[in-house]
Amino acid sequence: MITLCTKRKCDFMKKIVYTRVGGPDSIEIIDGELGIPDKEQVKVRVYRAGINFADLMMRQGLYGSNPDFPFTPGYEVSGIITEIGENVDNLKIGERVIAMTGFGGYSEEVIVDSNRIIPIPSSVSFDQAAAIPVTYGTAYHMLVHLGRIKPGDSVLIHHAAGGVGTAAAQICKSFGASLIIGTASKSKKEFVESLGMHFVDRDKEDFVEVCKNLTNGKGVHQAIDPVAGKHLMRSYKSLRNGGKLHCFGASSAVPKEKKSILAALKMLMNTPSFNPMKMMNSNKAIFGVHMGRMDDEEIFKNHLFELGILLEKGEIEPIIDSVWRFEEVSQAQKHMHNRKNKGKILLDFSPK
Repeated sequence: MITLCTKRKCDFMKKIVYTRVGGPDSIEIIDGELGIPDKEQVKVRVYRAGINFADLMMRQGLYGSNPDFPFTPGYEVSGIITEIGENVDNLKIGERVIAMTGFGGYSEEVIVDSNRIIPIPSSVSFDQAAAIPVTYGTAYHMLVHLGRIKPGDSVLIHHAAGGVGTAAAQICKSFGASLIIGTASKSKKEFVESLGMHFVDRDKEDFVEVCKNLTNGKGVHQAIDPVAGKHLMRSYKSLRNGGKLHCFGASSAVPKEKKSILAALKMLMNTPSFNPMKMMNSNKAIFGVHMGRMDDEEIFKNHLFELGILLEKGEIEPIIDSVWRFEEVSQAQKHMHNRKNKGKILLDFSPK
């Protein structure tokens, strides 16, 4: 919730706005007014903001849960508290924090409810902090909270070189998975293998066959799929009896920088319908995961707490692909559109 200025002059800051449905050319940087924190809110000077594939889908009008245009995207930021509401007694000005903005994070400053603020340990950088919430939080929710991963499990990870993919690989290793299979383009083979995954060329190899061959014909315990469309059924076929499939995206609907209605329709038409009565025979489970739609914020905060422990123990280490000045947001998103990133992409909003 943003509070309008009433008692004193508003602060002005730069923010990124999606002006309309479209490609990167629909992005503008404007001067905006920032309100005064309410009694239960804090103001944060943003240093880093995370870019997620969902941001690209929002710009193309394919996400379904974003505000009306024009709006400022951005789920997660890291920065420094500059002002606190009168009822906030567990945070202080000058404290380094993560802020879960939901929307509006692509800004120099944000105002956020204090229960959506998490302090950053002194050993964690702004880059690391901004890279954790969405990517690691999503991977942890799927593999640990829903999937109950355990030592000896086998896991299939699609888009293995991306933000969630690299996070998932590290979490799998931390929990003792014995086999991690990662699909990606050929150019990312060495990178994927460096994370301890068995690489599968997404363009030339049949990942279903690979999963079966590497598990004595049984299939994997879990698969995470951000592609959707017909790809989803193939991921389902990669599972063993009792396996779990997590669908957390629809990248097949966004093949290029500009919106493709044909690609979106093709994805929807090819996404399979699963019959629970037939699924009973294999004891498989399918989860649809959308962290932005989770009502119970305590679950997510607990995920971040557990991830903080893993980070301090050195069992996870956010992989930063690149950091772009916020004025270069269009180029940064093109970098993700073109599937060039290896890890997390961040925007730099720090004072020059």
